[in-house]
Formats: sequence, structure tokens, C-alpha cells
Amino acid sequence: MIRFPSLEEGATIGVTAPSSGLKVELHSLLKLSFSRMKTMGFNVICGETVWTQEKAKSSSAKVRAAEFNEMMKDNRINIIIPPWGGELLIEILEYLDFDNFNCKWILGYSDTSVLLLAITLKTGIATAHGTNLIDLRGDFSDNTTAMWQSVLSTKTGESIIQHSSEKYQKEWKHSDPSRCVFHLTEQTYWKVASNTNVKIQGRLLGGCIDVIRHLIGTSFGDVQHFQKEYISNDPILWYLENCELSTTDLRRSLVQMKLAGWFNNCTGLLFGRSDANQPVDNYTAEDIYKELYEELQIPIIYDIDCGHVPPQITFINGAYAKIEVRDGKGSVMQFFDQ
Repeated sequence: MIRFPSLEEGATIGVTAPSSGLKVELHSLLKLSFSRMKTMGFNVICGETVWTQEKAKSSSAKVRAAEFNEMMKDNRINIIIPPWGGELLIEILEYLDFDNFNCKWILGYSDTSVLLLAITLKTGIATAHGTNLIDLRGDFSDNTTAMWQSVLSTKTGESIIQHSSEKYQKEWKHSDPSRCVFHLTEQTYWKVASNTNVKIQGRLLGGCIDVIRHLIGTSFGDVQHFQKEYISNDPILWYLENCELSTTDLRRSLVQMKLAGWFNNCTGLLFGRSDANQPVDNYTAEDIYKELYEELQIPIIYDIDCGHVPPQITFINGAYAKIEVRDGKGSVMQFFDQ
């Protein structure tokens, strides 16, 4: 049985850095994010880890884990949103107190997706893959990003639909800040490897493939146990996004996931847009998607609103989803069905 948290009006956000914190010169971004959350009616409780960053992490693994554990047990905190991802979140997993976590939302992406996937697989608590706190610092959010609040406010037994964005951001322009943070200029078009319109459904799992692939073979990545223990062997729908992998490394990672059984009883794969999909010896990401389609004989959807090329749909690990792609437009209906 999946447990779905719910975001209430006036909720308190816990901000901790289980991966990377912010160097001093970036503290203003975090303070702006806090201010924005307060104008939206939220309260904020901030940990110490967010204010430091050295040697590719906010602090030691034990310190990061201890602060996260404390926030998961703190009844004042209703949702945890890290400032952003990073590189070395996997270091904290062995120190997390999974058995004593309260049921509350955790929202983020990139390296944070290691934490999200591990928690859902081990505890059956639904987690939210979507925007991070730093990207909510604008005066307003685009329609796709802004859905995070509505999605996380959905009650158990209810459903919510999201639609593909109208436009996406081609490149980050940190030197050209805007009231909306993102600069959305390119036309969004969801694609299907079979070049057909598709409808698929299943339980959502996923994240940044660069980092979640390292859960394979560990107690934190036991997909088969999750299927049996928490979702009564419902089929899985994987959403994945590539941050930095070459096409050959992406292919290796996907083959490893397949060999590890992660794609058993799977009804489809969804891939986010990526700047990293650079061809190797003319081997393209589209080649990979075509090969997966031929091997797995399931729909492969790509260039969706997920990951490091914003904006992002909010995907809930553990939710039952119905996804449709028609003529380049996509819809994601998520059911908070236990």
C-alpha cells in the first residue's frame, strides 16, 4: 500500500541539503526563495547544511543524514524541499532512519531523486519528482512548474491531471535573471519511438538516471520487493532523465537496469529532454530509444517535461498514472490510489 502525504494550506517547509548546499556568494538566492515561499503562505524551517558547500557536498554524510532524519521526524514540518541537487547524496543512505520517517512530502530532482526513489522503494511513502526550491524564487512560475502545489495538495483517493508545457528552456541564462526564473523559448513536442499516438498506464517510478542507476544491487534499489510489498505487482511506468551521460553511457545504464530486472512488468519508459544526449560515433539518443522499443516491445516516449531542461511536470513515485501522447501533446493523469 502506497502512503500519500498531503500538502495543507499554510504548511511548514523544511529546507535541508542532503546533497549540495550553497556557497556564501549564492546565499541571496536561498533567501529570495524563502521570501517567495512566505508570500505564498508557507512557513519555513531552515537547517544548517544549506549554508555550506565544500568538496562537492554541503557537509559530511552523517551530518546531512542526521539533519534530514530530524526533519522527517519533526511534526512541525509538513514538506521537505532541498535547495537543489548535487553529486553525492548516495553517501547518506546508509545513515537514514527509514523505519521512523513520518509520512510527508519530499520534493526535488537531480541528485535528490536518489533519496526520493530509495524512500518510496523502502517505505512505500510517495515522493515528488519536480522543481527544486531555488527555481521557485521568481515572482511567479510558469504554468507547468506551478502545478507542484496543486499536485501535492491532492488527497488520497483523488486524481489530478497535468499537461505538457507549451514551451521549454533551451539554455540556462543565469546572467539574465527574469521574474519567472526560466526563459521558455522553444516549442515543446513529446515524441514516441514508434511514431504513433500512445496511451499507457502503471505505477510511476523514476528520476535522474545518472544517479539512481547506482541503487541497482543495493537494498535501496529493490524494485521487485517494492512491487510485491507495496503495489500488488501493478506494472511500472519509468520516467527517466539524463543530466550528463554520453549516449553510450546512457545505453550501458539502461542495459544494466534491464538486466537487474527493473524493467520487468513495465508498461512504458518516458525520457526527459536532455542537453547531454550528444552522439558518440553517430550513435544518438534516438537510436537508443528505438533499440529499447524493439527489445522491450513497450512504448518509449521522449522529450517530455522532466529534468534539467525545464519546465517540469511533477511526477509522484508510487502514484498510478495514465499517460497519453497525441500529436506531440502529452497528458499525465495521476491517481493517489493506495
